[in-house]
Amino acid sequence: MQVQVAPGLPAFNVVGLPDKAVSEARERVRAALIASGLALPARRITVNLAPADLPKEGSHYDLPIALGLMAAIGAVPRDALDGYTVLGELGLDGSIATVAGVLPAAIGANARGEGLICPAACGAEAAWASPEMEIIAATSLIQLANHFKGSQVLSRPQPKVCEPGIAEFDLKDIKGQESAKRALEIAAAGAHNLLMVGPPGSGKSMLAQRLPTILPPLAPPELLEVSMIASVAGAIEGGALTDRRPFRAPHHSASMPALVGGGLRVRPGEISLAHRGVLFLDEFPEFDPRVLDSLRQPMETGEVAIARANHRITYPARFMLVAAMNPCRCGRANDAGFACRRGPNSRCISAYQTRLSGPLLDRIDLHIEVPAVTAADLILPPPAEGSREIGQRVARAREMQERRYAKLGLAQVRTNAQAQGPILEEVARPDGAGLTLIRDAADAMRLTARGYHRVLRVARTLADLEGCEKVRRAHFAEALSYRALVDEVRQAA
Repeated sequence: MQVQVAPGLPAFNVVGLPDKAVSEARERVRAALIASGLALPARRITVNLAPADLPKEGSHYDLPIALGLMAAIGAVPRDALDGYTVLGELGLDGSIATVAGVLPAAIGANARGEGLICPAACGAEAAWASPEMEIIAATSLIQLANHFKGSQVLSRPQPKVCEPGIAEFDLKDIKGQESAKRALEIAAAGAHNLLMVGPPGSGKSMLAQRLPTILPPLAPPELLEVSMIASVAGAIEGGALTDRRPFRAPHHSASMPALVGGGLRVRPGEISLAHRGVLFLDEFPEFDPRVLDSLRQPMETGEVAIARANHRITYPARFMLVAAMNPCRCGRANDAGFACRRGPNSRCISAYQTRLSGPLLDRIDLHIEVPAVTAADLILPPPAEGSREIGQRVARAREMQERRYAKLGLAQVRTNAQAQGPILEEVARPDGAGLTLIRDAADAMRLTARGYHRVLRVARTLADLEGCEKVRRAHFAEALSYRALVDEVRQAA
């Protein structure tokens, strides 16, 4: 950015393709400087936002424009800002307000060997970029002026972590549904996608809400990935990061830009905000079919590329999809003795479930039925195992997977759900009995190549949960049972 204060008629111009928010920075900067005891000279002021052919958006240009003007009129030493990246929004009273994207900006500045000047409320967030990086976090323009003059020294902010609160949910809260809990444990252990089909009130949403309680905390590299996305979206509160995996549950009326990302400023969508965590889609068939089919590519690649006329941005989107749905429109098709008025129950089920495309269902590893809970189940005492005990098994299985793939030189692969092609066939190679079972099942269930690999991934996770190095026939049998529901829907259609 360049600032020129030259003789001529008084004017304040911002050039370099600024949007409305950047153009309005002139009035915010003018008012903030007056509130700080500094008056703009009666000269021609020109602020050039280079490069001139790149559109500039957002309010984070306020602070760099103000500091550039202060250096131009001698309010701060001219060389004081050398080697700093600056961002922040100004209030009319000279205060510096928070802006989105401070953590990625800090990481980028550190990579260039520069320091960072940012709002005080974002200092703790920026401090995660590097412990050696120079960071100046101020609450007002006056503080920055005093700091550069040496009359007030601002200390470097320290990284902050959200304190873990009292756990709201626990799998002990759910009585019955042991098969669903088993599927939830398998999904958590291997980061597999899960589809739950059951009548209203059977506990599908309760199960999904408790999935994060059995997931291991974010590793340091994952923590920075997740936090950078949250920073761009402006979702970090108080500059404190958290090692809890994200859980996103958008309403079924969500639009495509809301789910995959986009909009005027190409912001990350729900699938990116759920990166390294859980994306829960309740009432699965009620989503717009085009919105659901837009998930197919990110589910395979772990990222989403958003292309617009003036933007092309790629956001990470390595999420666990957990979906819940009723078996039919009324949800009672599987009730004993119930006959649907629309015709045979099987036809009603097929008409409702075929709203979901086959390629999308093929990308979901685990398909389970969640039966209705009876009053007798609710009278029973709470189960002995809760989230803590199941979470320990999940953590051991994930550690086993990390060691395996690190040994194979695939440090970027952390879970079985990420394993691809030859590596997957190597680590989940079936024995003789397992190979015979898969061959017979592939013909009977009409498994696609993708479906076959999904079975291998789930079988490998089942073996990891038991601590087995080899995948046995029993593991393949259980993995195949989680795809039987897909085969039933195809036959009904």
